[in-house]
Amino acid sequence: MLIAIAGDRATILAALIREDSQIEMRTKIKQQGFTLLEIMLVVSIIVIILGVAISKLGNTTAIAKSMRVQADIQAIKTQLQLYESMNGFFPSTEQGLQALVTQPQNDPKPTRWYQLFKEMPKDPWGSDYIYRNPGLKNPGGYDLYSAGPDRQADTADDDWGGG
Repeated sequence: MLIAIAGDRATILAALIREDSQIEMRTKIKQQGFTLLEIMLVVSIIVIILGVAISKLGNTTAIAKSMRVQADIQAIKTQLQLYESMNGFFPSTEQGLQALVTQPQNDPKPTRWYQLFKEMPKDPWGSDYIYRNPGLKNPGGYDLYSAGPDRQADTADDDWGGG
């Protein structure tokens, strides 16, 4: 009879262990399900926050293009000042900004010419920057600007690179 009781205890113990492992497995499965749900919830919140942030930023492309024009014009002005300091004059309208890339062959010819740009930068809309010497807006110096999105000089959307 003692063996029968011991056998029953072993069976009961085995059943309890099985029951415990099944409960543990169900708990793990439930925990994984909640974890996935939590991840989906967090991702959804992030997407909503990003959407709101992007809508609040407005047209960042236009800002970036304006900043690029400002940087390009500043770089070109710096090289024009160097050209003027070496030669005593700025390139003429006819020579244009190309005088910073290739040596001008027409008057006024620079006496000390150096290639200051490998190639002239284009504005963000793919057009050349506009250079006039003497300028219409700045008769005592030169005009330097981008024709802007419409690619037409002397219109309302011209960008003079002012911050």
